[in-house]
Amino acid sequence: MCGEGETLALCLHGFPEVALSWRDQMHMLAGMGFRVWAPNQRGYGRSSRPPRMEDYSIENLMADVAALIDASGARKVVLLAHDWGGIVAWCFVTRRLRPLEKMVIINVPHPICFARSARRPSQMLRSWYAAAFQIPRLPEWAMARDGAKLVGDSMVRSSRAPERFPRDLVEATRANAAQPGALKAMIDWYRAFLRGGGLRRQAKLGFPRIDVPTLLLWGEEDDFLAKYTTEGTEEFVSQLTLKFLPGVSHWVQQDAPEACNEAIRSFLKASRE
Repeated sequence: MCGEGETLALCLHGFPEVALSWRDQMHMLAGMGFRVWAPNQRGYGRSSRPPRMEDYSIENLMADVAALIDASGARKVVLLAHDWGGIVAWCFVTRRLRPLEKMVIINVPHPICFARSARRPSQMLRSWYAAAFQIPRLPEWAMARDGAKLVGDSMVRSSRAPERFPRDLVEATRANAAQPGALKAMIDWYRAFLRGGGLRRQAKLGFPRIDVPTLLLWGEEDDFLAKYTTEGTEEFVSQLTLKFLPGVSHWVQQDAPEACNEAIRSFLKASRE
């Protein structure tokens, strides 16, 4: 937490990162006059780690966001989200669980845009791990070896600026994953959304057009999500700003913190003038 503004900037991390991944953006947002919260989400860090797959349903993850907003007491909220945090954010804003002033999504497509792209061979190859995560117990065992070293190393290997990747973030991510029950909790996000039917339930409810001004910020060199998964986003967002960052990986905040901050700053500043 940092900043003392009246408007809450709530930052949602993705897999397998922790709240520390937002540190460069937190200081920038506080400097802009926002009150900034970047929680470790359900199953991460010192947050609760319930044992059942269904505890990580998209409905529960959205309810966590609503509870955080309520606890803040803020009347105005800007939601920022990366990777899995972005999936939660897309669903949260679509269901209109709480009013939002603005939203920033980093490198995760709208659920329908992803569904349209998911069967393309190149995206299927990029998403292989999500399918593998549906297997019980095996992914946790494989990733937990050597003190969960693979978790941190995989982030650096998929970066386009590995020499800049913060080593303390890599260590914090690895240490988080090495905690008892952490990897199961983290992977259960995927299982609950796919095998557990979360995506089907959301699709059944439909995805009406979002009227919250939204910045979709995208590192073009994402090893996990192809650039074409952003196609058609304007169908679902009435006020969309789409910005691509060439030469930047999935880990936008770490690969290019300056460019990331400038894009966010420009978007939020314009909306406040």
